[in-house]
Amino acid sequence: MKEEAFKISGREVTAALHTSLPIMVTFVVLGSGYGILMQKHGFGPLWSLIAGIVIFSGTVQFVSISMLSSGSVIMAAVTAFMVAARHIFFSISMIGRYRREGKRKWYLFYALCDETYAMLSRDDAPEGVNVSAYRLLVTLFDQCSWIVGSFLGGWIGSLLSFDSTGIDFAMTALFATVFIQQWIDSKCHIPAVLGVAATLACRLIFGREYFLIPAMIIIIAVLMIMRKKIEEAETDG
Repeated sequence: MKEEAFKISGREVTAALHTSLPIMVTFVVLGSGYGILMQKHGFGPLWSLIAGIVIFSGTVQFVSISMLSSGSVIMAAVTAFMVAARHIFFSISMIGRYRREGKRKWYLFYALCDETYAMLSRDDAPEGVNVSAYRLLVTLFDQCSWIVGSFLGGWIGSLLSFDSTGIDFAMTALFATVFIQQWIDSKCHIPAVLGVAATLACRLIFGREYFLIPAMIIIIAVLMIMRKKIEEAETDG
């Protein structure tokens, strides 16, 4: 497959900034909250920066803070894998779009977070821009804003002393907003209903400490089984 022609000009930068700016502002704020929590649990700003580069999954990073600080490395790793497993489905759905991206596609897949996926899966790149460069810049801007926010939060947390209770709820608020927007935009609501139902059921059965992993297993298994039906519903809807 021939690699997509690639060039970056002011047009691509402007278009990518226009698309990413709301996400970037949000990521700087949320990343700062993450950095502050990391600092409060004994991890300096450098750790937050490295996590943003290596892991780059806000949900995983927030969830794993308490586990890492308590020494539960294996539990943190298993939880991280299960929570981030949804990115497998994101990546699969983007294979067709990225098939001509050459070596760039490895970074595009690696840095494909929920918000970037929501922006790039709509296939509505501004007219007249190089789509390949546009995708790369949107992805890069989103990740860089998270990394910058994480580092700033860690740095601020090392300078100021205050009660950080409730900061971790920022990620919950973000996902609630994304969920509502995806519900409005999506033609098929099966994944959304499944996610809520499986999570609530596992919360009641397994309790607060252990519901996450079984819920993710159920969601992944059912999505794999119902993949064709969901794709047909999205196409026909």
